[in-house]
Amino acid sequence: MRSHVYRTEAVVLRRSDYGEADRILTLYTPRFGKRRVIAKGVRKTTSRLAGHIELFTRAQMMLAEGRSLHILTQAEIVAPYRALRLDLQRISHAYYVAELLDKLTTDEEGQSPAYPLLVETLAALDTAPVPELAVRRFELRLLGLVGYQPYLFQCAGCQEELTPGADRWTPAGGMLCNRCAASEGSTFSISLPAFKVLRFMQREALEAVLGLHLGQELLREIEALLRLTVRPILERDLKSVNFVNAVRT
Repeated sequence: MRSHVYRTEAVVLRRSDYGEADRILTLYTPRFGKRRVIAKGVRKTTSRLAGHIELFTRAQMMLAEGRSLHILTQAEIVAPYRALRLDLQRISHAYYVAELLDKLTTDEEGQSPAYPLLVETLAALDTAPVPELAVRRFELRLLGLVGYQPYLFQCAGCQEELTPGADRWTPAGGMLCNRCAASEGSTFSISLPAFKVLRFMQREALEAVLGLHLGQELLREIEALLRLTVRPILERDLKSVNFVNAVRT
């Protein structure tokens, strides 16, 4: 019986060696969500596939159905993101983006609106003057896509419209009004500029977000608040956080 063969665009999120010459790839696709496949013989020096399936590469691929894993038979690069690979800070952010997407999604979950978000974020990591802005927007938007969107316009407790006087953040849902914050056990302070930037990132296109001019103190505050939100969902810190922090220092 002949295997079903199909074509899909994909981004390589993760890869690991398998056997003597193969690799297992974790792909993220626009039509099939996340999918693990095997690239046979790709570690051989004669392999024609190797250069087309580097980490974070966006490629057009041909896959064949297999018993346990689908098999990569062809690949052609769509976007290599070369500049990203030449800069440690940019590639550390790419590792974080890929790991966050991998951990917040499940295999074979079908068509995903996160794919356009992923490719526009990788493109920004490749070229943007401040790539971290793209990462923070990615975190915020991805949380919304997987069902954990922080409340930024209504109170996470009572759902009443927030005022500029709101200054408490809960990892369990986002912004709280002053009344709900008083009765919430675990909250964190948030400055008005951070509150405004998060609302802007949740609402606006990537191009507008990349045009922001933020100081390092404000960037670190926003990063810390979003990490506080991601950690209880995953029940641990991501491994790539250490890489991001090491490169920064």
